[in-house]
Amino acid sequence: MILNGIEDEEKWLAEGVAGVQQNAFYMLRAVDSDNLREALKYSAQMLSELRTSNLSPHKYFELYMRAFDELRKLELFFKDESRHGVSVSDLYELVQHAGNVLPRLYLLCTVGSVYIKTKEASCKDILKDLVEMCRAVQHPIRGLFLRSYLCQVTRDKLPDIGSQSEGLGDSVMDAVEFVLQNFTEMNKLWVRLQHQGPVRVREKREKERNELRDLVGKNLHILSQIEGVDLDMYRDTVLPRILEQVVNCKDELSQHYLMDCIIQVFPDEYHLQTLDILLAACPQLQPTVDIKTVLSQLMERLSNYAASSTEVLPEFLQVEAFAKLNNAIGKVIEAQIDMPIAGAITLYTSLLMFSLRVHPDRLDYVDLVLGACVGKLSGKPKLEDSRATKQIIALLSAPLDKYNDAVTALTLSNYPRIMDYLDNDTNKVMAMVIIQNILKNYTCISTADQVEALFELIKGLIKDIGDGAVDEVDEEDFKEEQNSVARLIHMLYNDDPDEMLKIICTVQRHIMTGGHRRLPFTVPPLVFSALKLARRLQGQDGEADGEEAPASPKKIFRLMNQAVDALSCVPSPDLALRLYLLCAEAASDCDLEPIAYEFFTQAFILYEEEIADSKAQFTAIHLIIGTLQKMNVFGVENRDTLTHKATGYSAKLLKKADQCRAVYACSHLFWVDDQDGTKDGERVLLCLKRSLRIANAAQQMANVTRGSSGPVTLFVEILNKYLYFFEKGSPQVTSSAIQGLVELIRTEMQSETSTPDLATSAFFNSTLRYIQFQKQKGGVMGEKYDPVKI
Repeated sequence: MILNGIEDEEKWLAEGVAGVQQNAFYMLRAVDSDNLREALKYSAQMLSELRTSNLSPHKYFELYMRAFDELRKLELFFKDESRHGVSVSDLYELVQHAGNVLPRLYLLCTVGSVYIKTKEASCKDILKDLVEMCRAVQHPIRGLFLRSYLCQVTRDKLPDIGSQSEGLGDSVMDAVEFVLQNFTEMNKLWVRLQHQGPVRVREKREKERNELRDLVGKNLHILSQIEGVDLDMYRDTVLPRILEQVVNCKDELSQHYLMDCIIQVFPDEYHLQTLDILLAACPQLQPTVDIKTVLSQLMERLSNYAASSTEVLPEFLQVEAFAKLNNAIGKVIEAQIDMPIAGAITLYTSLLMFSLRVHPDRLDYVDLVLGACVGKLSGKPKLEDSRATKQIIALLSAPLDKYNDAVTALTLSNYPRIMDYLDNDTNKVMAMVIIQNILKNYTCISTADQVEALFELIKGLIKDIGDGAVDEVDEEDFKEEQNSVARLIHMLYNDDPDEMLKIICTVQRHIMTGGHRRLPFTVPPLVFSALKLARRLQGQDGEADGEEAPASPKKIFRLMNQAVDALSCVPSPDLALRLYLLCAEAASDCDLEPIAYEFFTQAFILYEEEIADSKAQFTAIHLIIGTLQKMNVFGVENRDTLTHKATGYSAKLLKKADQCRAVYACSHLFWVDDQDGTKDGERVLLCLKRSLRIANAAQQMANVTRGSSGPVTLFVEILNKYLYFFEKGSPQVTSSAIQGLVELIRTEMQSETSTPDLATSAFFNSTLRYIQFQKQKGGVMGEKYDPVKI
């Protein structure tokens, strides 16, 4: 049926176009012959095709444009009195004898436009006559197109400043009155279209009305182009009359479109000066009107105007504009009881954007808008509507984007109150927006109070809120969130040690509630910040505890001991061990031997009790050895205890190769260049010999289990350690020992049971070349290497 309807409409349109073309042909032939009577006859027949009721607005427009083009040619004929021999006043009377009302009125409008041009009669009277006569057509579609034609043919002939009608008794007010009257009648026809026909065609009617709306809006566009319509006339006459029609029509579609049209076509300066009139109409509109969109557009235009205006706008105007907009939004929300929460938040977001652009220095306005939004949200559960939460994010992001300084947002009392209404997922999204803004702009959060406020805002990332299950979070998203929090912690800084310590205490108090999954991300940056502060305070004493106590290294290390201990209980022993060693190294730099020893003790306990994986043990023992080697704070007894523990753990590793490498690494604990008294060649040699025995045992084990002794990489590595201590001057490491080790490696590599390995061969050959280089270099080192035969 729909297909048949479309086909029928196309057929009717084709018939109508054919009728227009045929009659236009005869009309133009009559015009060429200067035959007025025949021209009027065929023009009336041509215009009779517009009497159809079978076409949709879209198709009717096509037919109308065909007739319109022909009427322009007829108008030129009417202007030339010498051709048809009839005065315009008589012609004006003559066309009124056309048989049908619609052709009659089209012809009357055409002649009327020529009549105005001749100045033979009052423009005011002709316009009034035309607009009144057009009331004879009450069919919505036919009437709208007729009045649209009236607008089109008279728009360049309206009385205006500098126009031909000026000074002939016609005024700008006459033009305004004509356009307003035509607008009123067109809007009535437009609204009436919705209520014609049975209910089942109402949806179709709404579509048709959307196709016709620009015909109505054309009147407002013409009004905006009349130069004589100054601010006073707009405020006193034009705007009130338009709004009266908008409110009284009580039609949702009409009200929304016309309010939008008013905002778009008239100057922003006028809107700023007449806000109270325009806004007063908003609460009177139908509840279903999307007033939030209209007001949002209005505020956007006003803010753009204020920001781009070359003139300095009076401060009182800007202040009044904010107060009026805020008051109007409140009334609209109050009047439209069923307005969705997303709509209300959209209005407040637009008001906030207006305030930020027009009053960037008035933070009290920003907080006032946020407070109004809190008032709307009060008593309601956490938002789950995606549109509402999206608007909340836009609302909260606006101050951040404007000021590029999250510290400013921290001063707004209502900012965190709004975030409390967000569901857990959206709360995290907003927290990420805040953190990214801080990181992007390198914002330094420099006081404990600011940190407290900030961490309250981003608590959705710091800890689990309510019954939100962190296990449901995507692993990649979770890592990104926590890495952002870690980067944020590095941005917290103050030159004052006492304030910086308060910041560290505040951060620690918050992150300790984060749960086992978050601590591995948040504790390390806290430790790094704390250790940086401890090194700044190097040499200062202090025993007092508490956040208010003066900052001192001892207090900082006590705090870090608690933080790392929480991390070790997560469990995340590998990371905790690294942090214990970093704390021990920092304590050594601060010359705090007991604290450094305690951190090492904790590291060894972790190693013994928590680290079971062989690879993790190997990595951990090397970290312990490397850290211990660099420390110079320990006395003989404490150092011996720690080195004994380290060498003991090295020899107990599961794999022989790991044992060998850990044991020869321990040799560095007994020979440190920049540390007086720690040059024990005997124990160095003991470690090297022990590693050699382990390497030999590894070769024998490989021979038993695999039938081949395997590569001799371990021997080459040990040879390089011998060379290192030989050059450092250890008397126990002799050239003969090196010579013996070189020959041992050659023997092992030439053994039938040895597994060929290109990497090991290259490593060994490189070592031999190094020895040869040292021999050839001469000097003291050359003499030392001279006994070694390669």
